[in-house]
Amino acid sequence: MDKTTTLLFSLLFLFTLLTNSLSKNLCNQDDKNTLLKIKKSLNNPYHLASWDPQTDCCSWYCLECGDATVNHRVNALTIFSGQISGHIPPEVGDLPYLETLIFRKLSNLTGQIQPTIANLKNLRILRLSWTNLTGPIPGFLSQLKNLQFLDLSFNGLTGSIPSSLSLFPNLLSLDLSRNKLTGPIPESFGSFQAKVPDLYLSHNELSGSIPKSLGNLDFNRIDFSRNKLQGDASMLFGANKTTWYIDLSRNMFQFDLSKVEISKTLGILDLNHNGIRGNIPVQWTEAPLQFFNVSYNQLCGHIPNGGKLQTFDSYAYFHNKCLCGAPLDSCK
Repeated sequence: MDKTTTLLFSLLFLFTLLTNSLSKNLCNQDDKNTLLKIKKSLNNPYHLASWDPQTDCCSWYCLECGDATVNHRVNALTIFSGQISGHIPPEVGDLPYLETLIFRKLSNLTGQIQPTIANLKNLRILRLSWTNLTGPIPGFLSQLKNLQFLDLSFNGLTGSIPSSLSLFPNLLSLDLSRNKLTGPIPESFGSFQAKVPDLYLSHNELSGSIPKSLGNLDFNRIDFSRNKLQGDASMLFGANKTTWYIDLSRNMFQFDLSKVEISKTLGILDLNHNGIRGNIPVQWTEAPLQFFNVSYNQLCGHIPNGGKLQTFDSYAYFHNKCLCGAPLDSCK
Protein backbone atom coordinates (compact mmCIF):
# COMPACT_ATOMS: atom_id res chain seq x y z
CA MET A 1 0.00 0.00 0.00
CA ASP A 2 1.59 3.33 -1.05
CA LYS A 3 1.83 6.43 1.16
CA THR A 4 -1.03 8.23 -0.60
CA THR A 5 -3.43 5.34 -0.05
CA THR A 6 -2.31 5.00 3.57
CA LEU A 7 -2.90 8.71 4.14
CA LEU A 8 -6.39 8.50 2.60
CA PHE A 9 -7.35 5.56 4.81
CA SER A 10 -6.04 7.39 7.85
CA LEU A 11 -8.05 10.50 7.02
CA LEU A 12 -11.16 8.42 6.41
CA PHE A 13 -10.70 6.66 9.75
CA LEU A 14 -10.29 9.96 11.58
CA PHE A 15 -13.37 11.38 9.82
CA THR A 16 -15.41 8.34 10.85
CA LEU A 17 -14.30 8.69 14.47
CA LEU A 18 -15.13 12.39 14.45
CA THR A 19 -18.56 11.79 12.89
CA ASN A 20 -19.41 9.07 15.39
CA SER A 21 -18.24 11.25 18.24
CA LEU A 22 -20.40 14.16 17.10
CA SER A 23 -23.44 11.97 16.47
CA LYS A 24 -23.26 10.72 20.06
CA ASN A 25 -23.45 14.24 21.38
CA LEU A 26 -26.15 15.86 19.26
CA CYS A 27 -28.59 16.03 22.14
CA ASN A 28 -28.50 19.04 24.40
CA GLN A 29 -27.62 17.91 27.92
CA ASP A 30 -30.36 19.99 29.57
CA ASP A 31 -32.96 18.43 27.26
CA LYS A 32 -31.57 14.98 27.96
CA ASN A 33 -31.80 15.46 31.72
CA THR A 34 -35.37 16.73 31.36
CA LEU A 35 -36.39 13.76 29.22
CA LEU A 36 -34.99 11.32 31.76
CA LYS A 37 -37.05 13.07 34.46
CA ILE A 38 -40.14 12.71 32.24
CA LYS A 39 -39.43 9.01 31.84
CA LYS A 40 -39.06 8.58 35.60
CA SER A 41 -42.25 10.56 36.24
CA LEU A 42 -44.09 8.13 33.95
CA ASN A 43 -42.69 5.16 35.96
CA ASN A 44 -40.08 4.18 33.37
CA PRO A 45 -42.51 2.57 30.90
CA TYR A 46 -41.34 0.00 28.39
CA HIS A 47 -42.71 2.35 25.71
CA LEU A 48 -39.72 4.60 26.43
CA ALA A 49 -37.12 1.81 26.66
CA SER A 50 -34.96 3.52 24.01
CA TRP A 51 -34.47 6.46 26.40
CA ASP A 52 -31.08 5.15 27.51
CA PRO A 53 -28.86 7.76 29.23
CA GLN A 54 -25.84 6.21 27.53
CA THR A 55 -27.12 7.07 24.04
CA ASP A 56 -27.84 10.24 22.09
CA CYS A 57 -31.35 11.40 23.01
CA CYS A 58 -31.94 12.67 19.46
CA SER A 59 -32.12 9.00 18.45
CA TRP A 60 -34.74 8.11 21.07
CA TYR A 61 -38.22 6.94 20.19
CA CYS A 62 -41.11 9.45 20.48
CA LEU A 63 -39.12 12.63 19.93
CA GLU A 64 -37.32 14.72 17.34
CA CYS A 65 -34.48 17.21 17.49
CA GLY A 66 -34.05 20.34 15.42
CA ASP A 67 -31.13 20.97 13.10
CA ALA A 68 -27.86 22.71 13.89
CA THR A 69 -29.48 26.16 13.74
CA VAL A 70 -31.15 25.42 17.09
CA ASN A 71 -28.27 23.31 18.44
CA HIS A 72 -30.20 20.08 18.02
CA ARG A 73 -32.69 20.99 20.77
CA VAL A 74 -35.69 18.69 21.23
CA ASN A 75 -38.56 20.23 19.23
CA ALA A 76 -41.15 17.42 19.17
CA LEU A 77 -42.37 15.02 21.86
CA THR A 78 -45.00 12.55 20.63
CA ILE A 79 -46.07 9.81 23.05
CA PHE A 80 -49.00 7.67 21.89
CA SER A 81 -50.57 4.22 22.08
CA GLY A 82 -48.42 2.96 24.94
CA GLN A 83 -49.02 1.32 28.31
CA ILE A 84 -48.39 4.51 30.23
CA SER A 85 -49.98 5.50 33.54
CA GLY A 86 -49.89 8.64 35.61
CA HIS A 87 -50.18 12.36 34.96
CA ILE A 88 -48.58 14.56 32.34
CA PRO A 89 -45.13 15.19 33.82
CA PRO A 90 -44.57 18.83 34.83
CA GLU A 91 -41.08 18.59 33.31
CA VAL A 92 -42.56 18.89 29.79
CA GLY A 93 -42.49 22.63 30.44
CA ASP A 94 -38.69 22.46 30.66
CA LEU A 95 -38.23 21.70 26.95
CA PRO A 96 -38.14 25.32 25.73
CA TYR A 97 -37.73 24.53 22.02
CA LEU A 98 -40.74 22.23 21.76
CA GLU A 99 -42.95 22.99 18.76
CA THR A 100 -45.03 19.80 18.96
CA LEU A 101 -46.36 18.14 22.12
CA ILE A 102 -48.61 15.10 21.74
CA PHE A 103 -49.98 12.68 24.34
CA ARG A 104 -52.52 10.55 22.47
CA LYS A 105 -54.38 7.26 22.92
CA LEU A 106 -53.12 6.79 26.47
CA SER A 107 -56.17 5.61 28.40
CA ASN A 108 -54.33 5.53 31.74
CA LEU A 109 -53.08 9.10 31.51
CA THR A 110 -55.08 11.01 34.11
CA GLY A 111 -55.13 14.27 36.02
CA GLN A 112 -55.50 17.80 34.74
CA ILE A 113 -53.75 19.64 31.93
CA GLN A 114 -50.28 20.45 33.21
CA PRO A 115 -49.80 24.19 33.99
CA THR A 116 -46.12 24.11 32.98
CA ILE A 117 -47.24 23.66 29.35
CA ALA A 118 -47.74 27.43 29.42
CA ASN A 119 -43.93 27.75 29.43
CA LEU A 120 -43.66 26.32 25.91
CA LYS A 121 -43.67 29.59 24.01
CA ASN A 122 -42.60 27.98 20.70
CA LEU A 123 -45.40 25.39 20.71
CA ARG A 124 -47.34 25.11 17.44
CA ILE A 125 -49.15 21.80 17.95
CA LEU A 126 -50.70 20.69 21.24
CA ARG A 127 -52.61 17.43 21.07
CA LEU A 128 -53.83 15.84 24.31
CA SER A 129 -56.47 13.44 23.02
CA TRP A 130 -57.93 9.99 23.68
CA THR A 131 -56.72 10.08 27.30
CA ASN A 132 -58.52 10.32 30.63
CA LEU A 133 -57.59 13.90 31.44
CA THR A 134 -60.14 15.66 33.64
CA GLY A 135 -60.77 19.08 35.06
CA PRO A 136 -61.36 22.35 33.21
CA ILE A 137 -59.81 23.65 30.02
CA PRO A 138 -57.27 26.06 31.52
CA GLY A 139 -57.22 29.67 30.43
CA PHE A 140 -53.42 29.71 30.52
CA LEU A 141 -53.36 27.92 27.16
CA SER A 142 -54.04 31.29 25.52
CA GLN A 143 -50.47 32.28 26.46
CA LEU A 144 -49.20 29.98 23.70
CA LYS A 145 -49.15 32.67 21.05
CA ASN A 146 -47.58 30.47 18.35
CA LEU A 147 -50.16 27.69 18.67
CA GLN A 148 -51.76 26.62 15.37
CA PHE A 149 -53.47 23.34 16.30
CA LEU A 150 -55.14 22.66 19.66
CA ASP A 151 -56.72 19.22 20.09
CA LEU A 152 -58.18 18.26 23.48
CA SER A 153 -60.72 15.77 22.12
CA PHE A 154 -61.78 12.42 23.63
CA ASN A 155 -61.13 13.26 27.27
CA GLY A 156 -63.21 13.89 30.40
CA LEU A 157 -62.79 17.66 30.53
CA THR A 158 -65.53 19.57 32.32
CA GLY A 159 -66.65 23.13 32.88
CA SER A 160 -67.18 25.89 30.37
CA ILE A 161 -65.10 26.83 27.33
CA PRO A 162 -62.74 29.70 28.21
CA SER A 163 -63.42 32.79 26.13
CA SER A 164 -59.65 33.35 25.98
CA LEU A 165 -59.34 30.55 23.41
CA SER A 166 -60.31 33.12 20.79
CA LEU A 167 -57.09 35.05 21.45
CA PHE A 168 -54.65 32.76 19.65
CA PRO A 169 -53.16 34.89 16.83
CA ASN A 170 -52.23 31.90 14.64
CA LEU A 171 -54.85 29.23 15.40
CA LEU A 172 -55.99 27.06 12.45
CA SER A 173 -57.93 24.32 14.24
CA LEU A 174 -59.62 23.98 17.64
CA ASP A 175 -60.95 20.54 18.63
CA LEU A 176 -62.72 20.22 21.99
CA SER A 177 -65.07 17.41 20.91
CA ARG A 178 -66.07 14.39 23.01
CA ASN A 179 -65.67 15.81 26.48
CA LYS A 180 -68.19 16.83 29.17
CA LEU A 181 -68.11 20.57 28.57
CA THR A 182 -71.10 22.64 29.64
CA GLY A 183 -72.38 26.17 29.24
CA PRO A 184 -72.64 28.26 26.06
CA ILE A 185 -70.32 28.77 23.13
CA PRO A 186 -68.31 31.87 24.13
CA GLU A 187 -69.38 35.16 22.56
CA SER A 188 -65.69 35.80 21.87
CA PHE A 189 -65.71 33.01 19.28
CA GLY A 190 -67.28 35.53 16.95
CA SER A 191 -64.02 37.44 16.86
CA PHE A 192 -61.07 35.10 16.56
CA GLN A 193 -57.79 36.99 16.35
CA ALA A 194 -56.44 35.02 13.41
CA LYS A 195 -57.79 33.26 10.37
CA VAL A 196 -61.08 31.63 11.35
CA PRO A 197 -60.15 28.16 12.66
CA ASP A 198 -61.88 24.87 12.02
CA LEU A 199 -64.09 24.47 15.08
CA TYR A 200 -65.03 21.07 16.55
CA LEU A 201 -67.23 21.14 19.67
CA SER A 202 -69.30 17.99 19.14
CA HIS A 203 -70.33 15.38 21.74
CA ASN A 204 -70.41 17.68 24.75
CA GLU A 205 -73.22 19.14 26.88
CA LEU A 206 -73.08 22.69 25.55
CA SER A 207 -76.31 24.67 25.84
CA GLY A 208 -77.83 28.01 24.94
CA SER A 209 -77.90 29.78 21.60
CA ILE A 210 -75.10 30.23 19.10
CA PRO A 211 -73.69 33.78 19.41
CA LYS A 212 -74.94 35.87 16.49
CA SER A 213 -71.41 37.15 15.98
CA LEU A 214 -70.40 33.75 14.58
CA GLY A 215 -72.48 34.65 11.56
CA ASN A 216 -69.84 37.21 10.57
CA LEU A 217 -67.21 34.51 10.16
CA ASP A 218 -66.44 32.35 7.17
CA PHE A 219 -65.66 28.98 8.72
CA ASN A 220 -64.33 26.14 6.63
CA ARG A 221 -65.47 23.43 9.06
CA ILE A 222 -67.93 23.57 11.96
CA ASP A 223 -69.06 20.60 14.05
CA PHE A 224 -71.46 21.44 16.90
CA SER A 225 -73.26 18.09 16.79
CA ARG A 226 -74.61 16.16 19.80
CA ASN A 227 -74.99 18.99 22.28
CA LYS A 228 -77.99 20.77 23.82
CA LEU A 229 -77.76 23.90 21.70
CA GLN A 230 -80.97 25.66 20.71
CA GLY A 231 -82.43 28.61 18.89
CA ASP A 232 -81.38 29.97 15.51
CA ALA A 233 -78.32 28.60 13.70
CA SER A 234 -79.10 30.10 10.29
CA MET A 235 -76.40 32.75 10.71
CA LEU A 236 -73.77 30.07 10.11
CA PHE A 237 -74.87 29.74 6.48
CA GLY A 238 -74.47 32.06 3.54
CA ALA A 239 -74.17 31.86 -0.23
CA ASN A 240 -71.05 34.02 -0.20
CA LYS A 241 -69.16 31.91 2.32
CA THR A 242 -66.59 29.23 1.49
CA THR A 243 -67.74 26.71 4.10
CA TRP A 244 -67.12 23.05 3.30
CA TYR A 245 -68.42 21.19 6.38
CA ILE A 246 -71.33 21.90 8.76
CA ASP A 247 -72.65 19.38 11.29
CA LEU A 248 -75.39 20.66 13.64
CA SER A 249 -77.09 17.31 14.16
CA ARG A 250 -78.73 16.14 17.40
CA ASN A 251 -79.31 19.49 19.06
CA MET A 252 -82.48 21.50 19.66
CA PHE A 253 -82.20 24.13 16.93
CA GLN A 254 -85.42 25.71 15.71
CA PHE A 255 -85.44 28.05 12.73
CA ASP A 256 -87.02 28.44 9.30
CA LEU A 257 -84.92 26.83 6.58
CA SER A 258 -86.91 28.34 3.73
CA LYS A 259 -84.69 31.38 3.10
CA VAL A 260 -81.37 29.91 4.18
CA GLU A 261 -78.80 29.98 1.38
CA ILE A 262 -75.79 27.70 1.61
CA SER A 263 -72.27 28.05 0.33
CA LYS A 264 -71.60 26.89 -3.22
CA THR A 265 -68.62 25.02 -1.76
CA LEU A 266 -70.59 23.06 0.85
CA GLY A 267 -69.80 19.34 0.68
CA ILE A 268 -70.96 18.02 4.07
CA LEU A 269 -74.23 19.10 5.69
CA ASP A 270 -75.87 17.28 8.60
CA LEU A 271 -78.91 18.80 10.34
CA ASN A 272 -80.66 15.64 11.56
CA HIS A 273 -82.55 15.46 14.88
CA ASN A 274 -83.46 19.11 15.45
CA GLY A 275 -86.68 21.12 15.26
CA ILE A 276 -85.98 22.87 11.95
CA ARG A 277 -89.06 23.89 9.93
CA GLY A 278 -89.83 25.27 6.48
CA ASN A 279 -88.83 23.85 3.13
CA ILE A 280 -85.56 23.07 1.37
CA PRO A 281 -84.58 26.03 -0.87
CA VAL A 282 -84.00 25.50 -4.58
CA GLN A 283 -80.65 27.26 -4.18
CA TRP A 284 -79.37 24.17 -2.37
CA THR A 285 -79.20 22.30 -5.69
CA GLU A 286 -76.15 24.44 -6.54
CA ALA A 287 -73.94 22.99 -3.78
CA PRO A 288 -71.54 20.06 -4.46
CA LEU A 289 -72.94 18.03 -1.57
CA GLN A 290 -71.24 14.72 -0.80
CA PHE A 291 -73.06 13.97 2.45
CA PHE A 292 -76.50 15.32 3.37
CA ASN A 293 -79.00 14.60 6.15
CA VAL A 294 -82.04 16.62 7.25
CA SER A 295 -83.99 13.73 8.80
CA TYR A 296 -85.94 14.04 12.07
CA ASN A 297 -86.97 17.67 11.70
CA GLN A 298 -90.24 19.47 10.87
CA LEU A 299 -89.60 20.21 7.20
CA CYS A 300 -92.34 20.41 4.58
CA GLY A 301 -92.76 20.84 0.86
CA HIS A 302 -91.23 19.49 -2.32
CA ILE A 303 -87.59 18.39 -2.35
CA PRO A 304 -86.05 20.49 -5.14
CA ASN A 305 -85.01 18.62 -8.26
CA GLY A 306 -81.49 18.89 -9.57
CA GLY A 307 -77.99 19.05 -8.21
CA LYS A 308 -77.12 16.43 -5.62
CA LEU A 309 -80.36 16.30 -3.64
CA GLN A 310 -81.73 13.23 -5.43
CA THR A 311 -78.47 11.29 -5.05
CA PHE A 312 -79.17 10.66 -1.36
CA ASP A 313 -81.53 7.92 -0.22
CA SER A 314 -84.73 8.38 1.76
CA TYR A 315 -82.91 8.09 5.08
CA ALA A 316 -81.47 11.57 4.49
CA TYR A 317 -85.03 12.99 4.52
CA PHE A 318 -87.34 10.74 6.52
CA HIS A 319 -89.20 11.63 9.74
CA ASN A 320 -90.10 15.14 8.69
CA LYS A 321 -93.51 16.79 8.88
CA CYS A 322 -94.51 16.69 5.22
CA LEU A 323 -91.52 16.50 2.85
CA CYS A 324 -92.26 14.89 -0.51
CA GLY A 325 -90.71 14.21 -3.88
CA ALA A 326 -87.79 12.00 -4.85
CA PRO A 327 -86.30 10.16 -3.12
CA LEU A 328 -89.44 10.20 -0.94
CA ASP A 329 -92.97 9.57 -2.16
CA SER A 330 -94.37 11.86 -4.84
CA CYS A 331 -96.11 15.03 -3.74
CA LYS A 332 -99.92 14.81 -3.90
